[in-house]
Amino acid sequence: MMLYPRVSLYALMLASAGIPLYIHLPQFAATDLGLGLGSLGVVLLAIRAFDLVQDPLIGWAVDRWPQYQSSFGWAAALGLALGFPILFGLQQGANVLVKMTLILMLLFSAYSLGMILLYGRSATLSVSTKPRDLMTLATFRESGMLIGVILAAIAPALLVGLGASGQGYAAFGLFLGGLALATALLTRKIWQRQALVGQTLSLANLWQSGASNLIILAVLNSLPVALTSTLFLFFVQDYLAMPNLAGPLLVLFFLSAGVSVPLWNLLSQRIGAKPTLLIAMPLAIVSFVGAVFLEPGHAVGFTFICMASGAALGADMLLLPALFSLTLVKAGLSAGAAFGIWSFAGKLALALAAAIALPLLEVQGFTPGADNTPAALAALVTAYAILPCCLKTVALCYALRLPNESPPS
Repeated sequence: MMLYPRVSLYALMLASAGIPLYIHLPQFAATDLGLGLGSLGVVLLAIRAFDLVQDPLIGWAVDRWPQYQSSFGWAAALGLALGFPILFGLQQGANVLVKMTLILMLLFSAYSLGMILLYGRSATLSVSTKPRDLMTLATFRESGMLIGVILAAIAPALLVGLGASGQGYAAFGLFLGGLALATALLTRKIWQRQALVGQTLSLANLWQSGASNLIILAVLNSLPVALTSTLFLFFVQDYLAMPNLAGPLLVLFFLSAGVSVPLWNLLSQRIGAKPTLLIAMPLAIVSFVGAVFLEPGHAVGFTFICMASGAALGADMLLLPALFSLTLVKAGLSAGAAFGIWSFAGKLALALAAAIALPLLEVQGFTPGADNTPAALAALVTAYAILPCCLKTVALCYALRLPNESPPS
């Protein structure tokens, strides 16, 4: 238990690094760098192709050299510490798209290494491999993740309030770099425990264990969240016409997720993970439906939607990785390589969302911060609310196929 707060801190660092790549990057690239949304979508999809090879290799390396897990932990943090000040320090000019792509490759590599290491070492970091203890570890980890998300969401605005120039992105990059360095120093003890490594992963035993079903569900379930995360600022600022509320509403969304995590944990301890998940997923569907009927200026309605969808996100973040860890532990499989595949699957969903939604909006004439046509705004509502609703419904139907689990003991 003494390690769990440090686990939360490492998770906080990773989340504060991951979220800017999907929430702040589109805005930064469009407004500060003058890049088109279609170009950014293509870049993100290309990096996902790089991850197709990279993430499973990182997972394999984490399993192959468990004695170097401390070095892996440091490498992930130092990659983030170096990359973010450079990324958000970019300015318009020649080859800016190429420069941004190379920096993003560094950041995504460091982020992947940290995430795969943290999740792949669940059995090592937990007090024991009992379901209840693994779920407790997951609660600390995901709470740290959500605190990091909130911190990253509000940091640019806070930095502007403290005197940072422009939209605060240059100072934001320095802040993220400093946070990564501090976290590396404060969390070095969590990597000193001897790693627990199971049998070598193969596609056959991944399928036989049932873990492959959870990977498929993770992709299906991540797509709607990826769409709403990528388009959140555009929806609030350009459709709802509430630019001043974008930051507070984003914080409320993730705060609702953070507050809900311990509650979902308690419920899963009583009724099991699958029934809890099946309660949370319809909550997300209802929130997507509600967003379709909003009109510009409907602050109260969107506030409730942010709270409901945030609570649903909290369940997704807690339960799906925990179920995956439990499945791997029961089958005696090495988790590093498995979470390498898991990491790629999640990021593939995010990239697909960006690659589909951003060019679609550009084709329909949508321009962030401009006076958009009704057709362009209708396309934004479709991408932000209608498409996620359909995708979440498909994910719910697939979740019904999961085997029934007894409540954790």
